[in-house]
Amino acid sequence: MTVEGAVTVPPGAFVSAMGDEGFAIQDDTGGLYVKLEEKLSFGLGARVRVTGTLDEQNQLRILKTVPEDVDLKSGTELVSPQDVTTGGVNESVEGELIHVSGAITQAFQDDSPYGYKLYINDGTGEVQVFVHVSAGFDKAALQALTVGQRIDVVGLAAQYEATYEVAPRMPSDLVVQTATP
Repeated sequence: MTVEGAVTVPPGAFVSAMGDEGFAIQDDTGGLYVKLEEKLSFGLGARVRVTGTLDEQNQLRILKTVPEDVDLKSGTELVSPQDVTTGGVNESVEGELIHVSGAITQAFQDDSPYGYKLYINDGTGEVQVFVHVSAGFDKAALQALTVGQRIDVVGLAAQYEATYEVAPRMPSDLVVQTATP
């Protein structure tokens, strides 16, 4: 299959858990993680056309391809994250760039060498926030987060086996909400 869209996760951001140098793209119809063994040199918003084979990895829908089948197009297009409730992170948004916010219900769990987990809930259901080691986060800052703190997270709506999750792409995608006086 062939898809075209804007890059929402830069190449290599999720290598620690995905085991590849892939990236994610999105258009008006949805988003998809592109599995690729070699890291390509383009960033967020790059427009690409990709031909590959639709597959799954741990129940995450992916497109397997090779560098020769990734065509960098002209121009850029930054995708705005879609606001989703924590309970609304499911198959309908898988592969898309989303924004969730809520209170931390389960603090930092070390899942090295893949990443780190914590859980948030906005009252509609708990969702896992999976932080890839390769996304550049400071482990100590993640460990300092506590149950009850409210955070905003922008990331890829993903799935690992039966668990839906939000995977932030870089440290600026996870922000602790500050109380207003």
